[in-house]
Amino acid sequence: MRADRVFAGRPAVVGHRGLGKGVVAGHRENSLGSLLAAVDLGVDWVELDVTRTVDDILVVHHNPADDVGGFLVEQPAHLLLERGVATLEDTFEALPPGVAVDVDLKTVLEDAPLGAGGGTVALLAPLLAREVRRRRLLVTSFDVAALLWLRERVPSLPLGLIGWVDFPLRMAVTAAAHLGLDVVCLHHGSFSVNAIERGPVHRDPARSVEVAHQAGLEVLAWCPVPPALDGLVGAGVDAVCLDDVPTALPLLRRATRA
Repeated sequence: MRADRVFAGRPAVVGHRGLGKGVVAGHRENSLGSLLAAVDLGVDWVELDVTRTVDDILVVHHNPADDVGGFLVEQPAHLLLERGVATLEDTFEALPPGVAVDVDLKTVLEDAPLGAGGGTVALLAPLLAREVRRRRLLVTSFDVAALLWLRERVPSLPLGLIGWVDFPLRMAVTAAAHLGLDVVCLHHGSFSVNAIERGPVHRDPARSVEVAHQAGLEVLAWCPVPPALDGLVGAGVDAVCLDDVPTALPLLRRATRA
C-alpha cells in the first residue's frame, strides 16, 4: 500500500466510462468525446475500460462483445476502429496530461491459459509504465493475479480491487487489505441490504469505511444514486464513480455541502 493518497479530497468524483454508462448527453460511453465532456463538467477522474483485440491492440470498450455480438478478442483492431472504438494509446494521447485516469482492466476469457502475466495485462504494462510518469493513474480489476503481476512491473502504480454487484463488503475489503492493494472499489449495494444478502450482516456504512481506512485502503463506491449517494458521502468514502455525470454531479455537490 502507498504512503501517499490516491484520491485528493473526499469524495473525489470519477466519471464512469466518461459521462456514464451507455449514451449520455449524446456521447457514447468510453469514447473520447464522453471522457472529455466529463472533464469539462468538473470530474476529478475519468474511468475507462480496456480489453484486447485478436491482433493484440488495447482498445477502450466495456463489454467483451460488440453491439452485434462479435467478441472483441476475436476481431482485428481496424474493424473496431471503423465502428468508433478507440485504442487506449490514442485515448491517452488525446487526453490532457492533467486528466487522472482509472483504467479498468477487463477480464478476458482467452487470457486464462496465458498465465497471470499474459494477454491483456502484458500488453498494458509498458503503456502504463510510460503513462504513470505524466498523469495520475489507478488500475482497477476483478483479476487479482493481474493486479499483483502489475505491481511487480510498475511498482509506482496504484491498484484497486473491484467487488461485483452487491458483493459482500466484508470479503472485498479484507481481500484488498490482505493483498496490500491501495483501493477497494465497492458497488453501492454492498453497503446495505441487497438481493444477495438480506439478513442482518451489514454494518453501518461509516463503520465499514472506517475499517477499510484502518487497513490502509481508500474506498471507491460505484455507481450510487440518491439516496445511496448521500449516505455514502456521509460515510466518508474517498471517491464515487458516477453514472450520468450531468445529472449526478450536481446532486453530489449538494450532498457534500450539506
